Amino acid sequence: MGKNQTKKPQKYYMSTLALTMLNVVMIAGLANDPQQAFYGLSSVTYFAIGFILFFIPTALVSAELASGWPQRGGIFRWVGEGIGKGWAFTCLIILWFQSTFNLGAGMPNFAATIMFFTPHYQRAIQFLQHPQHEILIMCGFIALFWLVTWLAARGTKTFSNIAKYGVIIGTFIPLAVMVILVIVWLCQGHKPAMPVHAKDLIPQWNGMGTLALVAGVLFSWAGIDMNAAHIKELKHPSKQYPVSIFFAGILALLIFVIGTLIIATVIPASKINILDALFVTFHDLGATIHAPWLYMLFIYANFLVMFAMWITNLAGPSFMLGQAGQSGLLPKWLQNYNKHGMPSKMMYFQAICVTVIAFLVKLLPNVEGFFVMITQTITILYLLYYIIMFVAFIRLRYTQANRPRSFKVPGGKFGAWLITIVGIASSVFGIVLAFYPPTQVKKEVGSGTVYDVTIACLVGVVLLVAFGLYQLSKHHNATHNNDWVNADNKFAPYTWEIEGLKKPQKVQSNVPTDIMAKDQRPMGVPIKYHFDPNAHVNVPQDWAKADAPLEKYAQAMRKDSHSDH
Repeated sequence: MGKNQTKKPQKYYMSTLALTMLNVVMIAGLANDPQQAFYGLSSVTYFAIGFILFFIPTALVSAELASGWPQRGGIFRWVGEGIGKGWAFTCLIILWFQSTFNLGAGMPNFAATIMFFTPHYQRAIQFLQHPQHEILIMCGFIALFWLVTWLAARGTKTFSNIAKYGVIIGTFIPLAVMVILVIVWLCQGHKPAMPVHAKDLIPQWNGMGTLALVAGVLFSWAGIDMNAAHIKELKHPSKQYPVSIFFAGILALLIFVIGTLIIATVIPASKINILDALFVTFHDLGATIHAPWLYMLFIYANFLVMFAMWITNLAGPSFMLGQAGQSGLLPKWLQNYNKHGMPSKMMYFQAICVTVIAFLVKLLPNVEGFFVMITQTITILYLLYYIIMFVAFIRLRYTQANRPRSFKVPGGKFGAWLITIVGIASSVFGIVLAFYPPTQVKKEVGSGTVYDVTIACLVGVVLLVAFGLYQLSKHHNATHNNDWVNADNKFAPYTWEIEGLKKPQKVQSNVPTDIMAKDQRPMGVPIKYHFDPNAHVNVPQDWAKADAPLEKYAQAMRKDSHSDH
C-alpha cells in the first residue's frame, strides 16, 4: 500500500448481545400483562405456548428471509419475492394500519388515566370509572401527538436516546422494582390473589369466550422480524442470529411472565381493569413500604415508553410505505420526502387517521370496550401479516431453492414445512379467538354480533384499501407512463424482475441477491442488467461478507448470463 493511499476503515460488526437487546426492546413490554393476568398461573402456560408455537417459527423464518434477501424493504422484499408485489404492498398497508390503530386506540386510555399523573390516587380511580371532560383531555394528548409528529418529520436522530432509555426506564426498572416489592408484600403476610398450585398451570376450559384474550399472547410475541435486517451486520450470522433470538425470547418470556404473575398475585381476577391494573399494582405494592405514591413514578416512566412508541410508529411504517410508494404504488402527493429525508405528508396523513380513530370512542359506551375491539383488530391484522410471510417463505423454498442464504431453517424441507404449518396454524387460531367476545369484558363490548361485525368491518376496510390502491396504481401507471414512479427511489428490483419474468416463479439460479442487485436501476424503472433465471455459477465463498468485491462478481455473472449493457 502506498504512503498516500487511504487505509480502508475496519468493518464494524454488531455483537450478539447488541442484537439480543434490540430484539427484546422490539417484542417485550408490560403493556399486555394486565390482559393475561386474568388467567393467573395458567398465563405461564399461555406465554410458553406463544413462545413455542409463534415466536420460534416467526424468528426462524425471518432469519432465513433476511439472510437470503437482505436488500431494503424487509417484509415488502420477502413477500414480493415469494408471492408478488400486490401481497407485499398489502403487508405494508397492514403494518401501517396496525400502527395507526394502535396509536389511535391509546389516546382514550390516556384521557381515562390522566388523574394517575397526580398524587390523588382515589380520585384517579374514581375518574377512571366515571371520566369527565375526557374529550378535552384527549384533545390535549392529541395536540401533543401532533407536536411529536412535527418533530419526528424533522428527523428521529434527536429521539434515538429517548427511544432506547425510555424502554429501559419504563420496562426493566419498573419490573425490577415490582419483583422486590412483591417479595416484601408476601413476607408481610399478604396472601396471593390467585391460586398457586401446580394444577393451576393447566388452563381451565369455560368456553371459547374465556380464551378470546389469549390471541393477545400471540400478538405479544410479534415484531421479531423487524430486526432481521441486522443479520448482515453480524460476523457469523448463522451462529449469532439464532443465539440472539433464543436469549431475546427467554428475556421476553421472563418480562411477560413475571409482570403478569405479579399483577395476578396482587389484584383478584374479578377486579382487574386492563387500563389501570399496572398502576393499582404499583400503588398496592408501594403501600407495603409506606410509599403508595410509587404509582406516579411508574406512570411518568410509562410516559417515556409512550413517547418512544410514538416516535417509532411514526418513523417506521410511514417511512417504509413511503419508500415503497415511490416505486409506483402510491400517488405522488403521498411520496413527499422533506429535506430531512422523512415522508412528511405520509406522517401527517397518519396523524389525521390517528385523530379520527381516537374520536371514535364516542360511538361506544365504554373506553375499555373500544380499546379491546381495536386491540383485537390489530391482532387479527398482524396475524394475517404473518400468514402472508409464512406462505412467501415456503414458496421461496421451492421457487428459489438454490438462492444462497447464510442462515436456513434447520431440517431441510421437512423443517421448513413444520415451521410453516405451526406458524400458520397458530396465526389462524389467534384470529379465530380474536372474534370471540372476551367473557371478562363482555358488558363493555356489547353483543357478540356487534363485536364481530365491528372487527370484521375494520379488517375488511384495511384489506380493501390495500387491494384497491394496488389495482389503482397498476391502472394509473399503465395509462400515464409510470408517472407515479420516482426514478430515484431506494428499492432494488425483485430478482424475478431482474431475470426478466412477469411474476414470481420457479428458477434454478444460485446467484446471490446482493450480486443481482448491484448497480441496478431502482424498482419501477426498466432493468439495467438482466440475469439468466437458470444461471448456475460457482458462487464465491466470500459473497456474503459486507466488504466483499460485489462489483467484480456481478460483472462476471452478467457476462455469464448474457446481460444487456
